[in-house]
Amino acid sequence: MKLTRRESKQRRHRRVRGKVHGSPERPRLAVFRSNEHIYAQVIDDTQHHTLVAASTVEPDLKSSLASGSNCEASMQVGKLIAARSLEKGITKVVFDRGGNLYHGRIKALADAAREAGLDF
Repeated sequence: MKLTRRESKQRRHRRVRGKVHGSPERPRLAVFRSNEHIYAQVIDDTQHHTLVAASTVEPDLKSSLASGSNCEASMQVGKLIAARSLEKGITKVVFDRGGNLYHGRIKALADAAREAGLDF
């Protein structure tokens, strides 16, 4: 039985979420990628609470980018999420790629967050 791309992504997402859990000491950095934008959240799964969020939909970031769907935009979101996390005292996270392959925009966001000071 051949799976569609959507079914494959959903299966990967369920598999990743079964293994990755955020805690107060090491919250989860969750990434969602749509066709036009990219979103990142730092989540404490024990309290079901979003600690920090950043995306290409935010007005200040959206106005400075030509497109929200390229690696440059992902790098900006990665730097922004890392800066906001460090302001709140969060230095270590667990990376949740959200069923996406670790390539392209997802990899660009992760690399930029690492360079900006997040540890994962």
